[in-house]
Amino acid sequence: MSAHAPTTPEGPDPVTQLARRLGTKDAVAIGLGSMIGAGVFAAFAPAARAVLPAGTGWALLGALALAALVAYANATSSAQLAAQYPVAGGTYVYGRERLGEWWGYLAGWGFVVGKTASCAAMALTFAAYAAPPGWERPVAAAAVVALAAVNYRGVTRTARLTRWIVAVVLLVLATWTAVVWAGVSGPAGTPLSDGGAASDGGWAVAYGVLQAAGLLFFAFAGYARIATMGEEVRDPRRTIPRAVLLALAGAVVVYAVVAVTLLGSLGLEGIAGTTAPLAAAVEDSAWGGVVVRVGAAAASLGALLALVAGIGRTSLAMARGGDLPGWLSAVHPRFAVPHRAEVTLAAVVVVLVLTVDLRGAIGFSSVGVLLYYAVANAAAWTQTGEHRLYPRLLQGFGLVACLVLVVTLPVAAVLTGAGVFAVGILVRLVRRRGRRGHGPLA
Repeated sequence: MSAHAPTTPEGPDPVTQLARRLGTKDAVAIGLGSMIGAGVFAAFAPAARAVLPAGTGWALLGALALAALVAYANATSSAQLAAQYPVAGGTYVYGRERLGEWWGYLAGWGFVVGKTASCAAMALTFAAYAAPPGWERPVAAAAVVALAAVNYRGVTRTARLTRWIVAVVLLVLATWTAVVWAGVSGPAGTPLSDGGAASDGGWAVAYGVLQAAGLLFFAFAGYARIATMGEEVRDPRRTIPRAVLLALAGAVVVYAVVAVTLLGSLGLEGIAGTTAPLAAAVEDSAWGGVVVRVGAAAASLGALLALVAGIGRTSLAMARGGDLPGWLSAVHPRFAVPHRAEVTLAAVVVVLVLTVDLRGAIGFSSVGVLLYYAVANAAAWTQTGEHRLYPRLLQGFGLVACLVLVVTLPVAAVLTGAGVFAVGILVRLVRRRGRRGHGPLA
């Protein structure tokens, strides 16, 4: 077993181990907070544009179903691996243990870099809804600092705040759904085939559905946060698989309700023609826009909170494994959190939100997350005996589906993602050379 891996059945040396404080409800809340984030307010517009050649709302629902199926396959892989390796780090650890150091490193690198950009994007998205004009960047930076402070005080506080945020978002979405359907009337109110574009058929439709599934899958990917925090879950072999699947099931139901409601109100072409479909669906309501703004702001905060926690744990694992500076592996003696990793992450994200706007420039995160799960599926494929909780068919399907969805993403996203991984390979080669020349890096 590698140096960063558990030295006891339950985790690392107790001196540097995170505390097991999360139950099933806490883990489910963290997963839901990650998945029912800002994506539910923004993911449907680009997905609808991808399936417009089909000319039918059923194509959007089909893409959503495919994304959910791929997410289920990947979720079972993550759950199966987390049950065997209940430590911080998620697929970074699983890849190293089952496939080799390089595979784990690439998964961890893609996750940390891509999700750091996502943190900045979520903070800026929150500020766009919550801050007065001209104050977006300072408010975004303040949100990052505040949520990092919550995470710093311990994982139970993170879970408690996440539960409140998820409750607010679900209440907002329920209210929004009721308002939309109250204003829908007549046959035009339930269109699944009025996309406004004649079906092109053939490859264009299939490609569009696959691309839309890739975009929607990105919104489902938050269940990985549960596995990433596996070192802090009580009874991980029982809790993690249950929490992952419950959180995913809840998110699928929410996204399906939102998708059907949007199609019933706007139709496929209407969704594709706006950047804020949920707001467009209630633009005739006097207070519907306020409801959407509150929900989007809360969802962005929930996603940001879960992202900070997940990146901190993956950074901790990478530091343990020698792929990030060793001082990032410190665990706070009182709060039992990777405090140096979280403070460093917060500082980086604050710099990003004060200097650049990443809301429209994080397409490479979709590439990173799909390759992250491809590694997870490949790692789960190798498990045997008592550690195998699900059939290999699911892992094989998940692996192939991830690779297929990667190549159907927008070309710019694929190229950017390839560049990010190329930089990651170069960084690790330089660090390895430095180790050989000067001993282990601190």
